[in-house]
Amino acid sequence: MKRDFPLLKELQKHLYGRSLLAEEIPFPLETIGYHQEQGYISGTPGVEKEKGRFVCRRCGCREQRLFYSFPCKRCGKMCSYCRSCIMMGRVSECSLLYSWAGDHYSFSVPEHPMLWEGTLSQGQKTASEAVAEAVTRNEEILVWAVCGAGKTEVLFQGIETALKLEKRVCIATPRTDVVLELAPRLKQAFPGIDVAALYGGSEDRHMLAPLTVSTTHQLYRFQQAFDTIIIDEVDAFPYSMDPSLQYAAAKSKKAQSSTIYLTATPSKKMQSSAKTGKLAHVTIPARYHRKPIPVPEMKWCGNYPKQFSKKVIPATIKNWVEKRLEAETPILLFFPSIIMMERVLPLFLHLHERLISVHSQDPERKEKVTALRKGEVPGLLTTTILERGVTIPRLDVAVIGAEHEVFSESALVQIAGRVGRSSQHFSGNVTFFHYGKTNSMISAVHHISHMNSEAKERGLLDE
Repeated sequence: MKRDFPLLKELQKHLYGRSLLAEEIPFPLETIGYHQEQGYISGTPGVEKEKGRFVCRRCGCREQRLFYSFPCKRCGKMCSYCRSCIMMGRVSECSLLYSWAGDHYSFSVPEHPMLWEGTLSQGQKTASEAVAEAVTRNEEILVWAVCGAGKTEVLFQGIETALKLEKRVCIATPRTDVVLELAPRLKQAFPGIDVAALYGGSEDRHMLAPLTVSTTHQLYRFQQAFDTIIIDEVDAFPYSMDPSLQYAAAKSKKAQSSTIYLTATPSKKMQSSAKTGKLAHVTIPARYHRKPIPVPEMKWCGNYPKQFSKKVIPATIKNWVEKRLEAETPILLFFPSIIMMERVLPLFLHLHERLISVHSQDPERKEKVTALRKGEVPGLLTTTILERGVTIPRLDVAVIGAEHEVFSESALVQIAGRVGRSSQHFSGNVTFFHYGKTNSMISAVHHISHMNSEAKERGLLDE
């Protein structure tokens, strides 16, 4: 590498720890090429062949059906591109992924980067210390914490430890709304630290920062960037179901790094690894307010699809809803499908004219949840889209058709976790209405009961 070449700092800031297409770099191609000649930038073909089979170097895709060949104007040949990560911009055989190959970039970090003055529960403190130790030793650890345990605060000590050791940190989450929620909390806890919030269309997309909070999809654009990566909701869709996102997370961290997994509902595989000692783990079986998680009730409601088709709400469900409406208790009613939910909404409007529905394709989803939180509507009919990330005081929850396959153990545990999160309103009701119990339902109830028992044994609950 030629050391006499004047380093272009802005280009270093843009490419350091990243893997980007030329069109994602706001510099002329001539400038990029000149720096590449001088050894400051490396370029790797976006799509290559290994033993006659295509491989995408950005998302790791190896499924041949996801590669498409076309007559390329740029290279003048039949060129293949990857359709797996096309939403991030087309990467093909003749397109290069550029990365910084020059000097290390050093971040400016205050002597005491964290100014958070909150207190942790005993369960949180134990987990916090375990996370900090994993960061120091460049190890993996699973933080298995119940819904409402206060996982974000548990991370603060580990983040501070990393920053003091001049390590770069990324918190990756499947959902944009979590990025938007976490970024200001991190900026408040670490006021002297630059925090980049990355999601589709983010204004911070070119920002180089020691602390990044990002959707998992944005990790496609990173390579050997982070010393500590924290995967939030590691069991959630789409991360848990998409090997390319898992590849992106692995590619984004350095060879010597720590990985922190956060979830209330780890997969069976991850649970097995934790229980057999293959994966270090720490549990937080109690919420910060030291009250047990409400255990779901299971109630048979008969052939509800048939009754709904006859324009009738099953009596057990109707009584449950009416009782909450009369007490002015906010409610969430979970349905197995959008089609069923929309068909029965008119029936529930007879119980209260201001009940509304919300689903994944609803452009007013956030506004409707806010309306429930403010008490402007008495309840929402919803799908599993609201199984995570919703905190509403005094909430009661019912699952209609809990035996449906869409309601897995983890989904039911997450749904139940919406209830009793507030220290002022730590109790509440969760009811699984069904036409026959399933293993998922029974396992979800057992999961919550087991966590309550463990919390009691460890002295983490108030009597």
